[in-house]
Amino acid sequence: MSRWQRKTGFPGGPEAYSLSWLGQAGFLLRVGTKAFLIDPYLSDALAEKYRGTATPHERVVPAPLRVEDLPALTAVFCTHRHSDHLDAPTLRQIAAQEPGCRFVVSRAEKDFAVGLGLPADRIDGVNAGETISLAGIEVDVIASAHETRECNAEGAQRFLGYIFRLPGSTVYHSGDTVCYDGLAETLAARPVDLALLPVNGRGKGVPGNLNFYEAAQLCRDANIPQLVPHHFGMFAFNTVDPTALARDCAETTDVECLVPDFCSRFTLC
Repeated sequence: MSRWQRKTGFPGGPEAYSLSWLGQAGFLLRVGTKAFLIDPYLSDALAEKYRGTATPHERVVPAPLRVEDLPALTAVFCTHRHSDHLDAPTLRQIAAQEPGCRFVVSRAEKDFAVGLGLPADRIDGVNAGETISLAGIEVDVIASAHETRECNAEGAQRFLGYIFRLPGSTVYHSGDTVCYDGLAETLAARPVDLALLPVNGRGKGVPGNLNFYEAAQLCRDANIPQLVPHHFGMFAFNTVDPTALARDCAETTDVECLVPDFCSRFTLC
């Protein structure tokens, strides 16, 4: 079985496959000459929006790179409409500098994305249960629950997860989610080699997610051997103690936990 391993150097090297953490739920996935973004938040839009409120969104760390430093992009995948996942300033800049880039969003949020300034003819609206193929990479779309599953009037799920079926590995990005009935079974049927799961938990004044123990248990239930925890370390009010997270990961022996930081990437070996 191919496995992902941690490397130094950001955002990537000459490897055929690499995965770099951009902070929060953002990842840069490189597959040969192709590059895909998932939930990139590279602006400070939320700091401006929530300054002076009970949930200030000031960055603890700066964005690890600028939009203009990104490689040529095939597509950007956004799991839902919250601004740390569907970041208007970041996406508008990408649309302007990458005329061939596609934007994949929930069909329930396509009009919302157009309203943010993204070109309608380059947006692919998808729903849970569908598969989209871009540049030869197939991506299965499944539902997420942040903290509940929600649909629009037409039945399109508002919160999504994406399963990237790469040559040699299958990678699942849940977006923001908690566990719900059938999720583990859906993942086990693929099967998935690496899960990218939020671990910031719930009860922090905003819609919540899995905690680390729930994320690790989901991997056990779905027979996923490797876990990259994320959605921490960006905003002081909505994070986890990185020392405690590292300890919990080290003590979890039945699931291999790869703790990300802003100066590392993961490669397929």
